[in-house]
Amino acid sequence: MMIAIQTTNLTKKFNTRVAVDSLNLSIEKGELFALLGENGAGKTTTIKMLCCLTAPTGGDAVLLGDSIIQNPTAVKQKINVSPQETAVAPNLSVKENLELIAGIYGGDKQKSHLKADEMMRDFGLTERAGDKAKNLSGGMQRRLSIAMALISDPEILFLDEPTLGLDVRARRELWKKIKELKGKKTIVLTTHYLEEAEALADRIAIIHDGTLQALGTAQYLRELTGTTTLEDAFLKLSETEVSQ
Repeated sequence: MMIAIQTTNLTKKFNTRVAVDSLNLSIEKGELFALLGENGAGKTTTIKMLCCLTAPTGGDAVLLGDSIIQNPTAVKQKINVSPQETAVAPNLSVKENLELIAGIYGGDKQKSHLKADEMMRDFGLTERAGDKAKNLSGGMQRRLSIAMALISDPEILFLDEPTLGLDVRARRELWKKIKELKGKKTIVLTTHYLEEAEALADRIAIIHDGTLQALGTAQYLRELTGTTTLEDAFLKLSETEVSQ
């Protein structure tokens, strides 16, 4: 398989605090890869470095052949991100939000209109096309945010806590949309929900205090720790220094 993301000793320090410590990851093209960790573990900092939003203190990452240090402009052309904060313009309608982003990525009026219609169909938003984003439910806003991230047709999509704060039903509905992207896009998912990682991810990396503790399928992580649930495996790996 082609490697989509390769990090080599990727490190980020904030003064004396090490947020990400010599992270080495290899993510395959088309893989849905989950980063798990407690608050402050370094998940979001890792995403920001891979998206060229913050510069690493050390190491490097190569995304589909381009370095985040040597060629960040090329990297940005291949990626998009749906951040923790729902990134929608609250006073614009669903369709206006999508057309705005399509225009930013170079689409003319007609192409932006067509692309917005396509995204609304794909994410079940067509009936809400004229509604202001602020009047949507939390789940619908997250759908719109992800649709906006996909409108540029990125090869790599970063989903940073995509279902944070959603109720169970809205979360499960969004899982269905994310599953439909598997194999079509390389997806890097950060989440606090262990059941979400187990339901969606091909492989899971557990990070603790900025350090990679273990990496593999949910089944592998359970076998590694001698536990029967991913939750128990996560808790055990967050307390010990295990690295694979």
